[in-house]
Amino acid sequence: VLVERILQSAVTEKGQLKLNRESIILQELIHDVAQNASLRVQNSGGKIELDLTSELITLNADKMHLTNLISNLVDNAIKYSESKPQVHIKLSLENKKVLLSVKDSGVGIKKEHISKIFDKLFRVPTGNLHNVKGFGLGLSYVKGVLEKHGGTVDVMSELKKGSTFTIHIPYNHEKEN
Repeated sequence: VLVERILQSAVTEKGQLKLNRESIILQELIHDVAQNASLRVQNSGGKIELDLTSELITLNADKMHLTNLISNLVDNAIKYSESKPQVHIKLSLENKKVLLSVKDSGVGIKKEHISKIFDKLFRVPTGNLHNVKGFGLGLSYVKGVLEKHGGTVDVMSELKKGSTFTIHIPYNHEKEN
């Protein structure tokens, strides 16, 4: 899986990311990601909450890359929670855009680091803490996949209170590879 992510990141950087678009029901994809992550969260006494619009959202998107993108955000929410991760995933439609947010109550990100977190290989400095493993590829990959889907990502974070990553994808977006 790690090698796959590194390759995906390298391909994204060169602009060679090819999308294998298919019709995806976003709620099903989110349920699958949440279910896969819930065992890790439950083992530490935490939980994942879903707040998904009842309106069926079908996207013409790359299922593998979209799954990896959402998994990255959920994994980060879990990894950067000091204890009992509380992850809230919200899906809604607003102004012809799909909004998907992943919110945690973790360690948060200092203001001076927020502008760099989507850069390739950037990891937020944690001093002598080495409890969070990673190579700084996840969020640059998230940004690259979203750009190929015509979308964007933004973050709101407060130190020691958590972060919320929100992705915006145009609804019925038909951008070619």
